Amino acid sequence: MQISENAVVQFHYQVKEQSGDVVDSSRDDEGHPVAYLHGHGNIMPALEEAMAGKQSGDTLSVTLDPKDAYGEYQEGAEQRVSLKHLSGADKWKPGMLALVHTEHGQRQVLIKKVGKFMATVDLNHPLAGKTLTFELEVMDVRAATQEEMEHGHAHGEGGHHH
Repeated sequence: MQISENAVVQFHYQVKEQSGDVVDSSRDDEGHPVAYLHGHGNIMPALEEAMAGKQSGDTLSVTLDPKDAYGEYQEGAEQRVSLKHLSGADKWKPGMLALVHTEHGQRQVLIKKVGKFMATVDLNHPLAGKTLTFELEVMDVRAATQEEMEHGHAHGEGGHHH
């Protein structure tokens, strides 16, 4: 089956900076592929467009400019946050990555400065401003269930769990 609207796609990815350094991979940790519902904005639009028409077993390499990946780096996008709203470590130091809980879910931030009760964090995504290459391997393509289409995302391994 080819990747098209309302197909559930499972794929592995590896993200590289222009230097060739790998900065993220789905094969880390447990090594499960990622799942998404094609045509529903579940992944970056440029990646979704590149995946259209592919099928299980296909591999592709997609290089994205910052605007198509994690956005341009925004100077001055800093905020002071209470330490109690940060998760990921017990003791914070500048240069560490943290998760901040917001009304829109978790957001990854970079610790710039740490005080007794507050931290100054950089709100830019850690990969903002970088040209990135995504090495993709399509593992499986199937038709979405009615429930997945209604919910707008893939369910099961690599997808959303209710």
